[in-house]
Amino acid sequence: MKEVAVGKLDEIADPGCREFSIGEGDWPFRGFVVRQGDAVYAYQNFCVHVGHPLNWAPDSFLTKDRTSIICASHGAQYEIDTGLCFAGPCRGKSLRKVDAEIRDGVVYVTGPDSV
Repeated sequence: MKEVAVGKLDEIADPGCREFSIGEGDWPFRGFVVRQGDAVYAYQNFCVHVGHPLNWAPDSFLTKDRTSIICASHGAQYEIDTGLCFAGPCRGKSLRKVDAEIRDGVVYVTGPDSV
């Protein structure tokens, strides 16, 4: 497991997202954090329905009303705080959670350094 700094909390929109990767080479672990107030949640950027990234545009993981995470391909929606899919083809499954914390105003994640 490896820890990386994602960025300053106040540089992430509220609510908003920021992508990160852990590791080097062809298969780094790719994920994203979601800020919701003073809380952050982190997940692997991997659609549990078909196995590709959730987003098409950089740092774009939320619905238009910014209340849930959405897969850009199939419209599956996930709860921000749990990663549980509540709408779409993967209902009942969950995104893979990654440890996240805020220290001295900086968001850190800890996860594997490859997929």
